[in-house]
Amino acid sequence: MNFVYFLLIGIVAGWAAGQIMKGGGFGLIGDLVVGVLGAVVGGFIFDMLEISPDGLIGSLVTALVGAVVLLAIVRAIKKA
Repeated sequence: MNFVYFLLIGIVAGWAAGQIMKGGGFGLIGDLVVGVLGAVVGGFIFDMLEISPDGLIGSLVTALVGAVVLLAIVRAIKKA
């Protein structure tokens, strides 16, 4: 069941990151990938900053921050 929550958080974080970054997103699968990878990136960033979010909201914030950072990097590479 935790895997399902992880996927749902990834979808929501990927979609929200696409909205924050003023993009149309990458579709359901693309948003899932961005959100899941964003969760990993966000976890790494928060670990470096020694921030330990807890619970569903903390997981969503972590994934969202990571997804926004990931989208910024992907868009910067696409423009280059």
